[in-house]
Amino acid sequence: MTAPQDVPYVEFTRTEWARLSENTPMPLNEKDVRCLRALGDPIDLAEADVVYRPLSRLLTLYVSAARTLHRATSVFLDEATPNTPYVIGICGSVAVGKSTVARILREMIARWPQTPNVELITTDGFLYPNAVLEAQGLMDRKGFPESYNRRALLDFIKAVKSGKGEVTAPVYSHQTYDIVPDENIVVHHPDVLIVEGVNVLQPARPGFTEDSYTSVSDYFDFSIYVDSRTSYIRKWYVERFLKLRDTAFTQPDSYFKQYASLSDAKARERALRIWESINAPNLIQNIAPTKGRATLLLTKGKDHSVEKVRLRKV
Repeated sequence: MTAPQDVPYVEFTRTEWARLSENTPMPLNEKDVRCLRALGDPIDLAEADVVYRPLSRLLTLYVSAARTLHRATSVFLDEATPNTPYVIGICGSVAVGKSTVARILREMIARWPQTPNVELITTDGFLYPNAVLEAQGLMDRKGFPESYNRRALLDFIKAVKSGKGEVTAPVYSHQTYDIVPDENIVVHHPDVLIVEGVNVLQPARPGFTEDSYTSVSDYFDFSIYVDSRTSYIRKWYVERFLKLRDTAFTQPDSYFKQYASLSDAKARERALRIWESINAPNLIQNIAPTKGRATLLLTKGKDHSVEKVRLRKV
């Protein structure tokens, strides 16, 4: 473990981090992990045990501390109010594996006795519908900050954080590559809410309204950035594209069905073109610059395993 005085993070090697789980139980088994991992992410039970069991223990301590602070504040204000939902943000590039991180943490936290109600929301549901993106000339910038309905996302997070009983979020289909009309996810006052998305750590962009000075991450109690070398992520993206070509892209309602018949060479060429024109610029310009805003950084190696963990000093 290293913690230079002029750096705001404590850094752990994989081995050092694994030791921190102590007697924390491992609530998942190999079958659970297989069901939770995203396409192209080879995570197994050993990886979950080394990386996410210590993280689960850490989050248990943070959630407990937040509740202690809430009780102290309630005493000071002389009022009894229910616990505020604890919000965790998870950020990182397309294809880096943040969806797997979000799912595994959701399952682990939901198995704590003190947090039975854990919800997971992805910010994909707050993308503007394709019709709106096309009208605004933003289809080739889908996933960039300007392609999201930021006000709707902020309203959603604020409502959850304020303790509202029921809050709805739009549903996004990766199959049709669009918002699903007239369909919503309902969040019922969770103990913990996990918000996953490529741009959730974006800072506010001041404008002419009060909300323009507020960012989604202002409502996070804890945030995680999943990091890796750009060359590794590009490789993972191409590999995932090839797998989707043989699976999801073959469905009749798939937005990408025109890619299902491509040869390996043509599919790789197309995947690299999409990466270089959309995903790489978004990563370089918008996503990677926000990693310094995270509470915790998970740095992955070439094989998707986490090699290094950095935790912001308290």
